[in-house]
Amino acid sequence: MKCATLFLERQITMTVTNRLREIYQKNKELFTAKRILLIMLGTAIGSFGITNIHQRVDITEGGVLGMILLLNHWTGLSPSILSPLLDLLCYALAFRLLGWDFIKVSAVSTVSLAAFFRLWEQFPPLLPDLSGYPLLAAVLGGMFVGIACGLILRQGGSSGGDDALALIISKLTRCRIARAYLATDLSVLLFSLSYIPLERIAYSLVTVTVSSFLIDFVHNAGRSPAHQESAVCGEEEPTEAEEPVEAEEPMENTEEPDSFDQALEEVSEC
Repeated sequence: MKCATLFLERQITMTVTNRLREIYQKNKELFTAKRILLIMLGTAIGSFGITNIHQRVDITEGGVLGMILLLNHWTGLSPSILSPLLDLLCYALAFRLLGWDFIKVSAVSTVSLAAFFRLWEQFPPLLPDLSGYPLLAAVLGGMFVGIACGLILRQGGSSGGDDALALIISKLTRCRIARAYLATDLSVLLFSLSYIPLERIAYSLVTVTVSSFLIDFVHNAGRSPAHQESAVCGEEEPTEAEEPVEAEEPMENTEEPDSFDQALEEVSEC
């Protein structure tokens, strides 16, 4: 009985260990230190701009970021709570279209964005009040969001559920993905009229334009045109110097006998 218990414990331990090793090998290239640090940098920049500019000057964004500001105004819920809730909802609706690698990287940005929202909320305003300079606030706000989203997209993730929403709309209506993005942005801006004056909405259009330009610039900087679309999935751009890799000859099995058979023999000996 004691030997059988030891056998089961050993089998469970080996199964869990092998499974963890498989998960690590599968994801070690996806979650590199550089990628995680750049995602955290992007979420820190974006949440800083939204907390210190957008919320104070009543200038909004399109997509999920704009929806966060809208729900924050009407419900009083913190962006650190609204951000992961909206992102998870969008990803749950479209995970089949986005792929698991995209979801995994985006999960890192979602958690990081919520954490930085919570961090900036603990401090008093860290930038001067730009309420009297709405055009300057619109440009600066767009710069913060554009650079942030561009950095995150460059690492193969998303700063919010905008991509999921756009893919759902594109699939259901069979329209181009760019029009789907535009539809989500305009819809959020229209809803934002419920608490933002029309004049401020005009400045919000400036913010959306600036952020869109910078997202495209940061995301595609230094990349070949052929690689720009695949980059969203986190694929690395092949270099011209790469040579075809020859197939390796199968190696003889020099590993120890199967652990299950070995453990079974030990039980038999007992």
